[in-house]
Amino acid sequence: MSIPLLKREIKSNYKILLLFMGIVTLYSGIITAMYDPEVGTGINAMAESMPEFFAAFGMENPGVTLLDFLNNYLYGFILVIIPFIYIIIMCYKLVSKYMEKGSMAYLLNTHYSRSEIIVTQLVVLLSGVILLVLYAVALIIICSEIMFEGKLEIEKFLVLNFGLASLEIFLASMCFLFACLFNEMKFSVGLGAGIGLGFFLIQMLSQVNEDIEFLKYFTPLTLFDAEKIMEYDWVGFAYVGILWLLAGIFFMIGIMGFKKRDLPL
Repeated sequence: MSIPLLKREIKSNYKILLLFMGIVTLYSGIITAMYDPEVGTGINAMAESMPEFFAAFGMENPGVTLLDFLNNYLYGFILVIIPFIYIIIMCYKLVSKYMEKGSMAYLLNTHYSRSEIIVTQLVVLLSGVILLVLYAVALIIICSEIMFEGKLEIEKFLVLNFGLASLEIFLASMCFLFACLFNEMKFSVGLGAGIGLGFFLIQMLSQVNEDIEFLKYFTPLTLFDAEKIMEYDWVGFAYVGILWLLAGIFFMIGIMGFKKRDLPL
């Protein structure tokens, strides 16, 4: 790993991470505060009047506890899509941009190997994703304890976020893989972003109508089964294990592909 490159990338990209932390703060703070019973009644009434819309975003089961509420309104869509958008941007800035502009050759002209350079970029990517999830965890716990002291089941909440982090690392591995294998931005960024957004669309469609529920088997997002994870069901953890296995494979293929490919000058 290249420490100078690591420092440079952190300095160049920390503002993007802060921006996404701000977005997480906005959504997480507002939705956590909405656990007020009177407001919750209003939301449930809206959900009953527009069941397809709420189901599309995984918000059809509000539950009775604070944890159920957060899982339904944050972890069904919002806290999954926000880190994914961050991943797309960072894969472009850390890998694809260097390819597109031909400046990767400049980095390779240093005494660091291809492996050291691409691993450094990977560390920056994963560090940002993990920090974003950890920030969301800390923020929600603090907000919950301030507004609803003792209402949040923190142990289950932490396990839930381990599942979320596993899903985001898988999505990062997929986008990273395409960024490493292709030179043109329409492939290096477009494939990862397009396939990922396609997964979200498939999941939304599968939740709207029982007749097309089978579509959930065509998206890896289904492997993040929040209900089973919070119930400590072995199936939920087996799904998480599959996400980690796939992520490891994608990362290895991406690194090996980067090491062997011809790079634009």
